[in-house]
Amino acid sequence: MSPGTQPRYPDLAGKVALVTGGSKGIGAATCRALAANGARVAVNGRDPAAVEALVRAIEEAGGTAVAAPGDATDEDALRRVRETAERAFGPVELLAAFTGGKGAPAPVVGLGPERWREVIETDLTSVYLALHTFLPAMYERGAGAVVTMSSSAGRGPSGANAAYAAAKAGVSMLTTHLAAELGRHGVRVNCLAPSAVLVERMRQAMPPERLAEMAASYPLGRAGSPEDVAQAALYLLSDASSWVTGTTLDLTGGRGAA
Repeated sequence: MSPGTQPRYPDLAGKVALVTGGSKGIGAATCRALAANGARVAVNGRDPAAVEALVRAIEEAGGTAVAAPGDATDEDALRRVRETAERAFGPVELLAAFTGGKGAPAPVVGLGPERWREVIETDLTSVYLALHTFLPAMYERGAGAVVTMSSSAGRGPSGANAAYAAAKAGVSMLTTHLAAELGRHGVRVNCLAPSAVLVERMRQAMPPERLAEMAASYPLGRAGSPEDVAQAALYLLSDASSWVTGTTLDLTGGRGAA
């Protein structure tokens, strides 16, 4: 999607947004899209160099961003991330909790407790901790919008490992639960569940012929792009979706939730 065709959401201008897992892939595309809409973006990720590089790119494109590196599975680190964002811009009004990505295939019989815990921490606990860190201020203000990241693997059987599927299903239910609890307090919480998205990691892991075969399996004739997911995130974070909460939006190119 070219910048000239991107939808614009004027209400995002000036808002303070934070994206966990924001330095690469879908998270980075979401940071760029938010900044292009005038939001002030705190970029979070584990890799300080990648975070700083994205912040520079956003600023060079005329946007406003601050680096807020830190491990989203660490409560103390997330507290420092919040403090960095608040010092730079003020309280976070828009949260995209996108940390995750431990879905590499593994048979259940070979998925030991250590791996199980690692995946749950990365793909579910990180979302809870982001909510735990940033929701209280939204609750007190009576306003805020949150988007979490599930996956088609959390919506039905897939090639991903079982821990990832369970974690992503948990993200969707956590979203639904919080939306019901927080709606009367002015806070909306929605979820995205994308299928295959062509991030750099996938391009490196799969040969071109396999990528082409996968793209052809979708009714729309292609796999998703990070920008596809970012645009869905912007809709859910903006006032255009002001009567939408508790929803898990499947982004699957027409192939179905699984």
